[in-house]
Amino acid sequence: MTQDHAPFRCEDIRVAIESKEVVKGVSLSIKGGEIHALMGPNGSGKSTLVNALMGHPSYTLTSGRIFINGEDVTELPPHERSRRGMFLRAAVKARVKDDPEMKTFRKTLIAEFERLEIDPAFATRYVNDGFSGGEKKRLEILQMAMLKPSIALLDETDSGLDIDALQIVSKGINTVVNETVGVLLVTHYQRILNFVKPDFVHVFMGGRIVRSGGPELAAQLEKEGYERIEKEVSQVAEVA
Repeated sequence: MTQDHAPFRCEDIRVAIESKEVVKGVSLSIKGGEIHALMGPNGSGKSTLVNALMGHPSYTLTSGRIFINGEDVTELPPHERSRRGMFLRAAVKARVKDDPEMKTFRKTLIAEFERLEIDPAFATRYVNDGFSGGEKKRLEILQMAMLKPSIALLDETDSGLDIDALQIVSKGINTVVNETVGVLLVTHYQRILNFVKPDFVHVFMGGRIVRSGGPELAAQLEKEGYERIEKEVSQVAEVA
């Protein structure tokens, strides 16, 4: 699979919130089977980037293009991006409402509930209605498993999870990833990467990817924090 035909690619993404530029030129390509971890301190713009890629109306894309399986989806609304293979929260309905094989869908749904240790009775409730934080995250992974996306954008999926829930959610992510599915995993902490092994780690600061590497970069961040990289980035900026 060439870069041009990667399940996901974005070029020079810039995002503004109330006229203030928060994301300042991000380009990224994710191939099938690849897990990319996007790490950075709070307030660096990670979630803004992901929400803009998903097409959230509160985030203004001022420049750049977004591609799913080679198709330019920059101008498409969120539900159409979902139909083309991008995983969005609560997107199952948009993808299966016209599916004539609902019996098969229900059987698969129940199997996924069991695998993620979620009470099947929850299937009769509205999405996330009355669920705990851990249950909501498990349901998010359940939705991803049902949709079989080409690219999954997961924003701080590990937030608020105890170790048991974290392991279950991580198992779900690892099960979904295959040669045709790529993942962008946004996280502030390294701990989920003990269970979901990234192929690439990107450090996000000040609205930009300032460093990329392999799993060893996440281990470095766990040991040293972000201060060292922040200092190095500041020094480079001063020289420039």
